[in-house]
Amino acid sequence: MAKEKIVLAYSGGLDTSIILTWLKEKYDAYIIAACADVGQDDDFAAVEKKAYATGADKCYVLDLKDEFVSEYVWPVVKAGAVYESDYLLGTSMARPLIAQKLVEIAQKEGAGAIAHGATGKGNDQVRFEATIHAIDPSLKIIAPWRTWEFRSREDLIEYARQHDIPIEQSAEKIYSRDQNLWHISHEGGNLEDPWNEHRDDVHVMSVPVEQAPDTPAFVEIDFEKGVPAALNGEKLSPVDLVRELNRIGGENGVGTIDIVENRLVGMKSRGVYETPGGTIIMNAHKALEKLVLDRATLYEKNVLAQRYAQLVYDGLWFTPLREAIDAFVDVTQEVVTGTVRMELYKGNALATAAKSGFSLYSEEFATFGEDEVYNQADAEGFINLFSLSMKIRAIQNLKK
Repeated sequence: MAKEKIVLAYSGGLDTSIILTWLKEKYDAYIIAACADVGQDDDFAAVEKKAYATGADKCYVLDLKDEFVSEYVWPVVKAGAVYESDYLLGTSMARPLIAQKLVEIAQKEGAGAIAHGATGKGNDQVRFEATIHAIDPSLKIIAPWRTWEFRSREDLIEYARQHDIPIEQSAEKIYSRDQNLWHISHEGGNLEDPWNEHRDDVHVMSVPVEQAPDTPAFVEIDFEKGVPAALNGEKLSPVDLVRELNRIGGENGVGTIDIVENRLVGMKSRGVYETPGGTIIMNAHKALEKLVLDRATLYEKNVLAQRYAQLVYDGLWFTPLREAIDAFVDVTQEVVTGTVRMELYKGNALATAAKSGFSLYSEEFATFGEDEVYNQADAEGFINLFSLSMKIRAIQNLKK
């Protein structure tokens, strides 16, 4: 009888390093490690070597950076989706892409199960499994954190020591991190107490604000139909554009937030997120939309942006609702073409100027000086009609 095949979402980090060895102990199975390169600063040759050294029978290393930015990040940027007004959805966007590739590998290899390292307290278990169910519900899911004997990452560190599994974490430095091209998240350790200020050692992609230069940096971003296309007049690939803005933003302390958020599973969590390039892009995109979208469209888009953010956060990427909102967003983005100048200074990313051939701003109408296109006397009739319902209500109240 052929061995069962299990595809493991493998990063080479603490959890999945333990899981790989643990799966070999618990299952008489052929283990296929799948490592997704979505832009994290990893040595993937070393990750692959480690996978084989700790029990993998086969290992895939998938370069997904281009697809991640073009098919996941850009739709979120165009939608203006920000979860709970803070979180730019870095991890949330990457999970459905990774899960989709896990399914494809399982189908290719004839595997019957997919394993992941998400905990039973977090959002990622939902994002992975909802995506798998949406694409191939016949696949079995193995989630060790929900079933195994370990109860903390300290337990994992001890297991790694006993089994000679090389890891970077220690009892003193135990941040749980997730990085991709868009951001890096930090949780755990001293961050679990929200009264503790995060320490400078948490920073990876950006400097602390206090260490940022004392003079501002300026960048200009060109957008084409809502998508960043050039930086300072130079056309760049999506990956290169995000990388360069990460570098510039990071040097100026841009994009670090320290927040308490509402997890999908019902609890609150505290984390530090660094999203330097993404913060610049999102702020620039928002400024350009204000220049080119009419009031009613911008209002409805902002309402849908919140719904879109929640969908992405909750792992509902592969749903008809997300596709329908994308269709609405794409129509709005037809005119979101232009250039925005951004000032980066001590953690701030401020839009200081914007221009577009689709601009709805008219200096002739907006000027406080003399003009010949707007009759201010017309405003009286408008106000009388606009406030008519309030006037009628006041009359009725006075009669009472």
